[in-house]
Amino acid sequence: MSDLFTPQFWSLGLCDELIRATDDLGYQEPTPVQLATIPAVLRGEDIWVSAKTGSGKTAAFVLPVLQALRMRPARAHGSVFALLLVPTRELAVQTAAAIDALAAHLPARPKTCVAVGGVSINPQMLLLRGGADVVVATPGRLLDLCDNNAVVLADVQMLVLDEADRLFSLGFADELSRIMALLPAHCQRLLFSATFPAAIRALAASLLREPTQINIDAGALPDAHAIAQRVIEVDANRRTMLLRHLLDTHAWTHTLVFVATKQAASTVAQKLTRAGLRASALHGDQSQRVRTQALANFKAGELQVLVATDLAGRGIDIDDLPAVVNYDLPRSPTDYLHRIGRTGRAGGSGVAISFIDASTAAHFALIERRHHLSLMRETIVGFEPTLAAPQPLNPGGVKGKRKSKKDKLREAAARAKVPS
Repeated sequence: MSDLFTPQFWSLGLCDELIRATDDLGYQEPTPVQLATIPAVLRGEDIWVSAKTGSGKTAAFVLPVLQALRMRPARAHGSVFALLLVPTRELAVQTAAAIDALAAHLPARPKTCVAVGGVSINPQMLLLRGGADVVVATPGRLLDLCDNNAVVLADVQMLVLDEADRLFSLGFADELSRIMALLPAHCQRLLFSATFPAAIRALAASLLREPTQINIDAGALPDAHAIAQRVIEVDANRRTMLLRHLLDTHAWTHTLVFVATKQAASTVAQKLTRAGLRASALHGDQSQRVRTQALANFKAGELQVLVATDLAGRGIDIDDLPAVVNYDLPRSPTDYLHRIGRTGRAGGSGVAISFIDASTAAHFALIERRHHLSLMRETIVGFEPTLAAPQPLNPGGVKGKRKSKKDKLREAAARAKVPS
C-alpha cells in the first residue's frame, strides 16, 4: 500500500520534533493502538485502552504526553505535569528511557523523575525539588514521597496507569485509592492494560469520565506467525538438564527463562552458572541495583540466560529475544500471554517453549482452552518422561478408608440404639 493510504505519524497531529524522534527510532508507521490512541489523547479525552502485549502501548501514551508538554504554558515551580504509574521498577526505568528517546529533538528536554523503591529515597527527593515535568513511579514509593512532602500532585494535568491489571494483581489497590485522592479532579486520565478483569473494569468506571474505549485484540495471543509455541514433556527433576541441552543445541544468543518462585530463580541460575553458562536471576528479593544490572547485562548480550519470576513478564522490552522458556508454568493463563510476548516483538520472530510433566499437564490444557490453542506435545530423546501423575487421596470424590467425623457420629448413634 502506498504512503498516500498508509497513516503516518505526521498525520496524527504530532509536532515535527516528535516525528523526527520516531524516524530516529525506526518507527515505520503507527501501530493500530497508536493510531487509535494518540489523536484521542491530543483531543483531551480520557481513554481506556486494552491492547495485546507488544502492540506499542508505551509510545501510544509517551508521544501525546510529550506533545502536551511541548504545547503547555510554563510549568509552575514545584508542580508535576504528568504522572505515570507502573507496577514494577524495571518498567519505570524502561518508560523513562522511552521518554528520553522520544524527547530527543524537543527544544527543552523534559525533567523526568523515576520514583521507585529498592533504592535510597534521598536522591529522588532532591531531584523532585522544584517539581518535574514527568514523574514515572511505582505506587508505594510515590506515596512515600508524598508523605515526605517531596512531591505535590495537586497540579497534575495528565495521569497514565500502565499495566493497570498488574497494578491490581500486585496488591496496589489501596495505594491507588490514596493517590487518586491527591490528584485534581480535572486531570486527563489514561488507563492501559493488556487484559481487563472485573477489578480493572470497576476502576475504569470510577476513575474515567466518559472515556473513549479502545480495544485492539485485548487478551489475544501475540502474532501466531511471529512466535513458534512448543510444549515439551519432561520429568520435573530433569528440567534443568533439558534446558541446558536446548541451550547447547539451539545456541540462542540469549534466553529468558520463567520460574514460579524467587528461590527457583536463584537455584536454576546457579546451576546454569556452574555448568559454564553466563546466567543470572531476576526476582523481587534482589536489591534494585542487582535487578537493574542483571537486566542491563541481559539486554547488552553479556548474559546468555536470565532466569526470572513474572517480574519480567510485563512491559519489559528486550530487542531480538530469540527464545522464552516456561520452566514453570504461569499460575494464571493470562500470564502465559505476557511471558511468551517477550519474544517475537516489533516484527521479529522467536520460540516459546513450555515444560510440562504429568502433574502440570492438566494446567497447561487449561491454558490452551483459555487461549483456543491446541499444541502438539513433544519429547526429546534422552529426556522422555517416566513419572506418572500423583494419584489423589480420594479419587473421583470417593471416600477413603479413614472414617469422617460425621460417619463416626452416625455409628455412635447406631450403637446407642442397640440394647445391651
